[in-house]
Amino acid sequence: MSTGRPNVHMVDTTLRDGAQAPGVVFRPLEKIEIASGLAACGIDEIEAGIPAMGDLACRELRALARLDLPCLLSCWCRAVKGEVALAAGCNVPGVHISFPVSPILLGTFGKTREWVLDTLAQLVEYAGRYFDRVSVGAQDATRAETVFLHRFARTAQDFGVHRLRLADTVGLASPSMVMGMITDLRAAAPGLDLEFHAHNDLGMATANAVSAAQAGAAALSVTVNGIGERAGNAPLEETATALFGTGTFQGNIRLAGLNRLCNTVARFSNRPLPPDKPIVGTQVFSHESGVHCAGMMRDPRSYQLFDPALVGAPPSAFVAGSHSGSAGLVRVFRALGISIDRATARTLVPMVRKQALAQSGPLDSGQLKQIYRMVS
Repeated sequence: MSTGRPNVHMVDTTLRDGAQAPGVVFRPLEKIEIASGLAACGIDEIEAGIPAMGDLACRELRALARLDLPCLLSCWCRAVKGEVALAAGCNVPGVHISFPVSPILLGTFGKTREWVLDTLAQLVEYAGRYFDRVSVGAQDATRAETVFLHRFARTAQDFGVHRLRLADTVGLASPSMVMGMITDLRAAAPGLDLEFHAHNDLGMATANAVSAAQAGAAALSVTVNGIGERAGNAPLEETATALFGTGTFQGNIRLAGLNRLCNTVARFSNRPLPPDKPIVGTQVFSHESGVHCAGMMRDPRSYQLFDPALVGAPPSAFVAGSHSGSAGLVRVFRALGISIDRATARTLVPMVRKQALAQSGPLDSGQLKQIYRMVS
């Protein structure tokens, strides 16, 4: 039954764009575990690799295809017929073909607009013989000339591509810019599904991805933990929670699996998650401030957007530190199996704060028990 909320197709490119992050190497079995974890979280599509990287990449793609995961598996190619031909032997049902569209990239690669449009027509027809789904990419779309970008989109639509990816290749876009671009392209090529691929160079990848969906993009390209070239990509966990956790959009992502998936990718990529990483950081559901803890005890919604269980995280925790109040300490000591009343907690507050200031950090369980014994 329709909810009336727009649906967003989520394309994860951790195994392609994420794997291009400097120093990141996913082993074959790790790729299988990541792909399986993505499928378990309900991802719609996995962009699993680049056949042109060589025989090992092709063998890995075929191994992923043999898993028969309940999502679309695709691979990424440059606008080169030989690369598309190589991809055809990888047994994946989808292919993405990327074209330079900005004056900067056209100049960099020695291509013309006419070459782009002619090659687009040839490769889409050719790829259609071997793949169930053919998407094309406007690389550096946010620096392309509007007239040419619209012409590219209409040409892609005319030749029957399933979706057009608009890449903010150097991460220069803002939410208002993305919304304007998506809105204009939907008017220029109304029958064409659009996908937005954000980079995080200015720290706006999640905001830009969400803005693209708000403007009517049918699909978003993301990576787990936002890993990728330079400052990375729009993080799956942030984007999906912003879209689906708030109830604004509908999709197939099962948010409760995100915590496990993100920690798996963090381990395999050798990129530990910062404690304050949105959605999956170890401290994002921890509270120390006396005012906040008191409010949380009355109503968790007062200082927390959603229940940690929504994204598979442990329950909220209170921390004993330099900003603690009596209400928070009652909860902290209860978690240690020690029952204290508010009067005792008020006696302990200055002692806890003094110790936290002295060590520039929160108190652990041993320190708390020691302070309790001093007054008990």
